[in-house]
Amino acid sequence: MSGSAPTDGLHRARIATSALFLLFGTALGAWTARIPAIKRDLGLTDGSLSLGLLAFALGAIIGMQVAGRLVDRLGSWRVLVPVSFAEGIALVTPAFAPNLAVLIACLLLFGTVHGLLNISMNANAVEIQRAWGKPIITSFHAVYSVGGFLGAAYGGLFAWAELSPRVTFLSLAALLTALAAGCSRFVLRAEPVPSTPDTPHRTSGVLLLGVLAFCCLVGEGAAADWSSVYLRDGLGSTAGFAAAAYAAFAIAMTGGRLVGDKLAARLGQTQLVRTSAAVAAVGLAAALAIGHPIAAVVGFGCLGAGLACIAPQVFAAAGNRNPARAGQAIARVAAMGYAGFLVGPVMIGGFAQLTSLRWALGVPVVLTIFVAFAATALQPQSGRLWPMSWHRA
Repeated sequence: MSGSAPTDGLHRARIATSALFLLFGTALGAWTARIPAIKRDLGLTDGSLSLGLLAFALGAIIGMQVAGRLVDRLGSWRVLVPVSFAEGIALVTPAFAPNLAVLIACLLLFGTVHGLLNISMNANAVEIQRAWGKPIITSFHAVYSVGGFLGAAYGGLFAWAELSPRVTFLSLAALLTALAAGCSRFVLRAEPVPSTPDTPHRTSGVLLLGVLAFCCLVGEGAAADWSSVYLRDGLGSTAGFAAAAYAAFAIAMTGGRLVGDKLAARLGQTQLVRTSAAVAAVGLAAALAIGHPIAAVVGFGCLGAGLACIAPQVFAAAGNRNPARAGQAIARVAAMGYAGFLVGPVMIGGFAQLTSLRWALGVPVVLTIFVAFAATALQPQSGRLWPMSWHRA
């Protein structure tokens, strides 16, 4: 490896931003765990609850786009620090909503803050990786995955104790605010790069990266919404065993992200994405072909392991296309990925109505095959993204 070793300050910046990824995942995990309680407390139907969840999604997309411009204009840290404090506050607000209208407004706010944090922390992570001189982006996303587990466990524990969402979110917000305060002084304070115009090549390249993110997140959404349903209704497994499908997916994704940076250094960014997509496609396709519950659990595990490293590498590639507009590039890619997560399960449900869920779950297989063939989109115009000493095409 060429270049000097990372400084102590850079090490501290990496830890601080990793902790903010943990904050991000924990808040989302806790919110998800307490949705049933909020639905019950407000007496909402499935349809009315969906309006609130739609408001959160809309807010997240708005926040992403606003964050992209703010990051490029002000620098990622000037956005990241205040919104990391705001995340805990925004999390609390839905628990105090007295009716559906206020809940929608609160979730719009929470989603917007969440979107701002998403883009600013990823932009900061790309800056740290650029300064570090080797692949470390996937480790940040691994911490996010761990945060999701912790948040869900935290919310589940309070639900088991029959404590209200207000108590859950107020106590967690205090912890998240303390974490944000501890990290704020150590995040990397890189100044904005002088603006340079985007070339048509860069613009189309970012769009294609967004398509890859969309394909990847369709698979994540499919696993979250349809894996257990497929085992229970399609393969006749018990409800308890059906839950193992998503558990395998989530555990494999976290494990894949823990080793993703080493794989990126060894294989290179493009080959890692190509290989990962092939693992996801072959694993899930084989499971669908076999049609047995155990094979399905293994197949969704392969899907999780395969998808684990793709989104982080796509985000890093987007952020390095044009460092002066890294925020906007990451925002576009993240928004397209998020659209895949939202639209994918609906699309699969529609196909299942026309054919069967087994055939509909072939959609992520087809999309990951596309990702494998389109992995060269991660290469910049120069053909080099990483330093020569550790890049492999």
